[in-house]
Amino acid sequence: MQVEKFYYDNKIVKLFAYATIVWGVVGMLVGLLAAVQVYLPAANFNFPMTTFGRVRPLHTNAVIFAFVGNGIFMGVYYSLQRLCKARMFSDALGKIHFWIWQLIIVAAAVTLLMGYTTGKEYAELEWPIDIAITLVWVVFGINMFGTILTRRESHLYVAIWFYIATWVTVAMLHIVNSFEIPVSLFKSYSWYAGVQDALVQWWYGHNAVAFFLTTPYLGIMYYFLPKAANRPVYSYRLSIIHFWALIFIYIWAGPHHLLYTALPDWAQSLGVVFSIMLIAPSWGGMLNGLFTLRGAWDKVREDPILKFMVVAITCYGMATFEGPMLSLKSVNAISHFTDWTIAHVHVGALGWNGFLTFGILYWIIPRIFNTPLYSKKLATTHFWIGTIGIVLYTIPMYWAGFTQAMMWKQFTEEGTLKYQFLETVTHIIPMYVTRSIGGLLYLTGVLIMVYNIMKTVKSGSLVADEAAEAPALTKDIQPHGKQYWHRWIERRPIQMLVISLVLVAIGGAIELIPTFLIKSNIPTIAAVKPYTPLELQGRDIYVREGCYVCHSQMVRPFRDEVARYGEYSKAGEFVYDHPFQWGSKRTGPDLARIGGKYPDSWHYNHMLEPQSMSPGSIMPSYAWMHDDPIDTASTPAKIRAMQTMGVPYPEGFDQKANADLMAQANVVRDRLKADKISTPANKEIIALIAYLQRVGTDIKLQAAMDALQSTK
Repeated sequence: MQVEKFYYDNKIVKLFAYATIVWGVVGMLVGLLAAVQVYLPAANFNFPMTTFGRVRPLHTNAVIFAFVGNGIFMGVYYSLQRLCKARMFSDALGKIHFWIWQLIIVAAAVTLLMGYTTGKEYAELEWPIDIAITLVWVVFGINMFGTILTRRESHLYVAIWFYIATWVTVAMLHIVNSFEIPVSLFKSYSWYAGVQDALVQWWYGHNAVAFFLTTPYLGIMYYFLPKAANRPVYSYRLSIIHFWALIFIYIWAGPHHLLYTALPDWAQSLGVVFSIMLIAPSWGGMLNGLFTLRGAWDKVREDPILKFMVVAITCYGMATFEGPMLSLKSVNAISHFTDWTIAHVHVGALGWNGFLTFGILYWIIPRIFNTPLYSKKLATTHFWIGTIGIVLYTIPMYWAGFTQAMMWKQFTEEGTLKYQFLETVTHIIPMYVTRSIGGLLYLTGVLIMVYNIMKTVKSGSLVADEAAEAPALTKDIQPHGKQYWHRWIERRPIQMLVISLVLVAIGGAIELIPTFLIKSNIPTIAAVKPYTPLELQGRDIYVREGCYVCHSQMVRPFRDEVARYGEYSKAGEFVYDHPFQWGSKRTGPDLARIGGKYPDSWHYNHMLEPQSMSPGSIMPSYAWMHDDPIDTASTPAKIRAMQTMGVPYPEGFDQKANADLMAQANVVRDRLKADKISTPANKEIIALIAYLQRVGTDIKLQAAMDALQSTK
């Protein structure tokens, strides 16, 4: 059998490794700033681009798509070549992939800070960037599948199964969730509205965690852990069960983010059932990883790389047990909207994604630079500082979450709420402070790693083209002896791609299609009308400033929430909400019934200086809204976009919309003037006040109509 000589491309691996490090530092610095802003309003710097509502989406996108994204590509480009015994299909496609991905990250950072956002968590990027992501994902797919199809290894190793499922599922999730109507170059509206938008978003949001933060990292784990430990994977059969069960079950679990909301009960129940089922395959993968280290625990004590990997896999196990537990309705009633969720997410982000990335960086860099790691002691120091950082981050957040939930739900003996919402915020500020200290420690460990890797790189020389040899793949060869049934699919990457797509599409289709086609899932309410042009502009300002990051608009049917906020939310209230604004965290109170609760002057002063109206508030000032004019030039295009999506504005209303806008703005201005506040009618604060005074009032109107009808 003739042996072929070829070369692995380490240049692309180096580029993605460097990008992983750089964006990791940037993303964590931004996260630390956001953690401080939560308890120190001055850290918002009274500047639009540095407020928490814009910084927090930047942090999540930087960590997910810049740090972890580049980490995925680093691991895939390194391992895929060696698993396929082939150079990447195209060096040029690899470079295009790298540079466009970095440009996307820069564009995301700039646009998010400028307030250009879709308002959908983990999918905030506007439509031109969404298109760029789609194109670069295709480039990545061509390069990956080209390499697989030209491989010299007959069977596809388990890591490649996860890479294939990741590629096809992320493509599906991104495309479906990104259907939107462009209004301008940097403004669009989600095609979906209200309940439907919420379901699509959390179908995407949960599975962005599943198929971007989990499945590719599982593939990377299956390659790098055995390499670092010099041990075979514990169980081939367990890896088969882990893979197929995980990709089929995961896609169904998204609705557990919407328990007790206006989402139909059947969809909520499906999310709960499949979330509980997720424990089995998730823990199967965790145990497969940990048992791979059987007989190698002495090495774990000595090797910092294995230390990082062991904690990473343990955190994966913790997070994938806690996720199903949080999907139980009785637990979710306590955890949702609290910092418990923040703690849960960061066990996965800091422990699973962060620590596995660090371990892989420490493993790859010395090999592609043909030199030993500069200092194992520094790597061990990084490990312990990072571990302490995770503990100091997560424990206070769990404590804060439990405290919030208990304080929100307490009543006095007389049957009234025991605590005002602001009391529940100020009470947990010490936990927020401790969380930021934990984040600082974690970042300090990363900076130690940066120094260690810089010294390692300096002491070596990049092996840009690493020589390798292997016999060519002979497609006609027949296997000898009895073959395990799964070997058939392992030799057929296209069939694996198709079967993976079918499996992940089943759950999404069964949950999404009935919600769109069966009208009884979203009962309409006659009193619910489209937003006026002024209210629509105000809502866009609300979205631009990231108010959904701290405020929910979803009153759940609990005694304490109805007592605190008002009538629980109904599905029909949100039919004109593009996008929905239910939120996922209450750092501030729910706003679903804020309309009419306070006079216009209260909102004016609250946005100018929050502490003047709510002493002790941690909300930043939004003073620029009092100076900046409403973008009335965009009003006609926004009305036309809404009409395209079925919002029943009269024909030709786009040409009359600004006249309607100014008429309502003058009314708001006059009400403020009556309270001795003088401001022009064309300012953004006027539009925001109009929107806030509208929110939740349709249901009150319906109640009044029903009462009037009953007296006839």
